[in-house]
Amino acid sequence: MPHRRCGQPGCDAAAPVDVPVALCEDHLALAADWAERRWGVVDALPSPCIMCGSRLGRHYPSAWLCAACEWRQGEVPDDDLARPRIDVVYYLRHGDRVKIGTTTNPRQRFAAIWHDELLALERGDRHVERARHEQFARERLERSEWFTGSPRLLAHIASVARDVDPWDLYSRWLSEAAALRGR
Repeated sequence: MPHRRCGQPGCDAAAPVDVPVALCEDHLALAADWAERRWGVVDALPSPCIMCGSRLGRHYPSAWLCAACEWRQGEVPDDDLARPRIDVVYYLRHGDRVKIGTTTNPRQRFAAIWHDELLALERGDRHVERARHEQFARERLERSEWFTGSPRLLAHIASVARDVDPWDLYSRWLSEAAALRGR
């Protein structure tokens, strides 16, 4: 593989041609270590975030921070402050059917519902849920919260989802609510 010289003054080592900055491997490793200390390394948290449930974190030499809400791993929330309440309308798929429901605790709620996939979360309470039930009344299966996965309903869900992971969105909502409360 062709090489060029390291751009670090006083270093005469070869720098690989495919690197964005002309540095030898030793100086690249030093730069990588510096970047990790400065900006952290994104990786799976040792355990889910106690605030938002995210599994993705940013590791610094001093601590882990949740990548979604920036809660410091290991810190315990003040017992006097309740976890932020976020009402969401959810869209769960099971086969060719879609359940439209609402909850303030999606992880616990979804554990109790047989489903294949979480399609989307939409911020809203029972009023929004009722509006969605009316909006898709033609697709409703009897008097349940289950609907036929029609092109019209699936198009609505895609517009709500906006190609964003629903759990990332939920984590952001929790983080925003906690920040507004001054945590």
